[in-house]
Order: sequence, then C-alpha cells, then structure tokens
Amino acid sequence: MAGYLDHYGAGEEQREKRIKIAILVLLAAVIVGGTCYWFLKNYRQEHQARVFFEALGRQDFKSAYAMWGCTDSKPCRDYPFAEFMRDWGPQSGKVAGSVYKSRSCGSGVILTIHYPDKPEDKLWVQRDDLVLGYSPWPGCPAR
Repeated sequence: MAGYLDHYGAGEEQREKRIKIAILVLLAAVIVGGTCYWFLKNYRQEHQARVFFEALGRQDFKSAYAMWGCTDSKPCRDYPFAEFMRDWGPQSGKVAGSVYKSRSCGSGVILTIHYPDKPEDKLWVQRDDLVLGYSPWPGCPAR
C-alpha cells in the first residue's frame, strides 16, 4: 500500500532534470551557432572570389572585370581593361588562384589568394555589393 508521502519530491526532481536538459540544449546551440558563424561569416565574399577565378578559368575576362565594378559602358578610370588583362589574363599565370585565408575588416573582407607558382595576392571584397579589388592593406589595420 502506497503512502501519502511516497511520491513527495518526485515533481521537483523532474523539474530539475528538465532545467538541466534545457541548459545543455541551449549551450549546445550557442556552441554550434558560434562555430557556424566563425567558419561561414565570410562565405559570400570567399564565394565571389571563387566565381571570379572560375570566370578567369573560362577566359570570360569581361565577366571577371565586371566583378571589379567595371564594364565596357562604365570602365574603371584607375583600372582600365588593358591593365586588368595584364594582371589577370592568361599570361599572368593567376588563373588557378584559390582563397587561402579570409579576414573581416570593417566594410569588407581581405582574402589571401594562393597560386601554385606565384606569390600570394591580397584581394578586398566589399561586404554590401561584393565588388572585388586589390586590398588597400596587407592586413586589417589596428583600430
């Protein structure tokens, strides 16, 4: 025969167990979310650089030039297409570049580009419109 106080405190134990589970789930969500943010925060900018090198690989230099914000109808004053071709054309040897490292810096991302047989380049990708350019700094300046 069960007594009146046999189940005393059972509800409290279940409540404590639920709280512990909720805290562990929340902690796991924060860790997973933080890890995803850390590894994916510059994904769009890195993807833009990969698309740029794919266009160079297809020898679609006009599309690659457009990723620098320059077109035939609106050429870049300080970076004409002829200079772009010297820097990125087939003779440059930079067609097979890949993103080695990325670093957030203010309104953009500095990408370190690795080539098989060339020195590294630093490219800048603007966060809002994904326009490419050469990085104005070798690294993010100290604030």
